[in-house]
Formats: sequence, structure tokens, C-alpha cells
Amino acid sequence: MPRVVVFDEFGGPEALHLVTDPVIEPATGEVRVRIEAFAVNPLDAMMRSGRSPAPVPLPHARLGIEATGVIDVVGPEVAGLKPGDPIIIAAIPDPSIRGTYADYTTIPASAVIPRPVGLDIVQAAAIWVAFSTAYGALVEDARMSPGDRVLISGASGSVGRAAMQIARQIGATPIAVTRRTANTAELLAAGAFAVIATDHEPVAEAVRRHSGGIGADITLDLVRGPGQQDLIEATRPGGILVAAGFLDPRPAPDPGDAPVTIVNYRGFDRLADPLVVRRMAAFLVAGVRAGALRPAIDEVFSLDDIVQAHHRFDRGLHEGRKIIVTP
Repeated sequence: MPRVVVFDEFGGPEALHLVTDPVIEPATGEVRVRIEAFAVNPLDAMMRSGRSPAPVPLPHARLGIEATGVIDVVGPEVAGLKPGDPIIIAAIPDPSIRGTYADYTTIPASAVIPRPVGLDIVQAAAIWVAFSTAYGALVEDARMSPGDRVLISGASGSVGRAAMQIARQIGATPIAVTRRTANTAELLAAGAFAVIATDHEPVAEAVRRHSGGIGADITLDLVRGPGQQDLIEATRPGGILVAAGFLDPRPAPDPGDAPVTIVNYRGFDRLADPLVVRRMAAFLVAGVRAGALRPAIDEVFSLDDIVQAHHRFDRGLHEGRKIIVTP
């Protein structure tokens, strides 16, 4: 019988365990997907530990918002998909019920996109959440254009790495922010035009130095918390700051009358719009084909080792690269 990872109480990685569940037949407009690989994401750890922004019903809660696989069964009134089609899962609004930490999941057909040619299974499992978040924040919300100076906090993470690649693909100039000077060489290799290490110099001062005294046109805040004030000061008057992450759980300060537009990015709202998903998928396919978009991979675990995979994630040993699990 197919396996699924569940947890019956909130806690550390040991709360996760494997059970067998019957497969669910797809209803009208749904497909059943045989999972080939899935990625571990911050939301997974937040759900498991009881820190999720949305309620998680216990017991027998599932995890997983990102995966690749093949269509197993097509439900009634589904057009354009057939068994055997390789796909990427683009959105799971109820991961505690339909999560991808499993051999199979049944989801709306609108929640899958074709798997881009040029990605292997591990890469395909790692690419969507980071790249759709970065694309949605920078292109859909901030309207990034060629020549824009784009400041990216939390640049060492998967979304930050994706943001640098997307900025480069469009012709913008990504400036990475990291906490440690030791990350500089790797971030430059990952696509940053310049790297600002906060253990070495103030953010606003460094951004002005890299922008001719003007400041960033767009700032992507993947951290939030008290440090957001420094990012606001580094953004030029009339610029935009898009807050799209929660790496710092502390509240961000009130921006007051800062001459910067501040937008809180809501990924699931964007992913609920099929036109936006179509644009994201087209951009992804073009970037993969051109060799411009590639996820950074950490380690690959088996489903039997899901507890070890979460331990590695919790300890930060992946350093922003994606941890992948293969059923």
C-alpha cells in the first residue's frame, strides 16, 4: 500500500513517521500524481513544529508543497493531461491534507504544470517554490525591468539564489545581502553583481556605493524582522520593497512615512491565478532552456530517511540549497 509521511503532534523531526494509506481516486477536475521526488521547504518545518501561519489539523497531518512526478490517473472533465505525463506541482493550498511527502497525492489538475525539458527529477523537485516566489515578488509585484538595481536580503537561501538568476535573466542588477563575509565568493558565483556582508559594513552605505549614491530600485526582503529598516534606508525614494520571507520571526518596525512603497507578497494568492501561473511556467521553461535558471541542490534522501532530512534542514546544514527526498 502507498506510503505517506504524517505527524500526530507538533515537535521536532522525530514527530514525522511513515504510514500506509489507500490511494485517493481523483474527483472531477482532479489528477492523481505519482511522486518521484519532493523538496523540504521552510513551511514544512513551520507546520511540523506548530509555527505555521495557517492552522494544521491533528492528528495524521501531512506535509509538502513542492514535488515532481507523473500523472497516474486523470479524473473526469480534465483536459490536456494524461497518465504518464511528467509534471511539476505548482500549488497545494491544503498541504496538511494533500501534502507531497508521499508516494501519491490527488490534487486539482490546475495545480500542475508540465515539467520543463532539461531538468532531471531532482532539479524539477527543487525549482518551483523558490523560482515562483522570486518571480512573483520581483516581476508580478515589483515589475522588475532591465537596468533595475535589485537588493536581495537572505540571498544565500533558495529564493534568494533564484531571485539573482531571475534578475540576471531579465537584465537587472542583483545585489546580494548576507550576514557573513565568508559567503561572498559563493554568492558572486551564483550570480550576484555585488555582495554586501552585514558583518562587515552597513547595508544602506554599501548599496549607495554600488549604485552611484542612488539606492536600490527594488528590494526583496526575504528576512523581515528589525533589519527591514536598514533595507528601507537602502532603497531609493520612490522605490519598492517587497517582503516575501519570514526568516526572522521578530516584528518589522513601523516604516512610518518612508518614501518607499512596501508590499507584502502573498504567494498562494498569486498561485491561485491561472494566468499568473501560466506566465511563471513560461518564464521558467524559457530560463531552463537557456541554461539561466537552475536550482542549487544539497543532499538527496530516501523517504525512509525523512527524519534525517528534517534534522539537516533544522540545523541549517543545507546552507540555502534544496534538500530533496525521493520515494
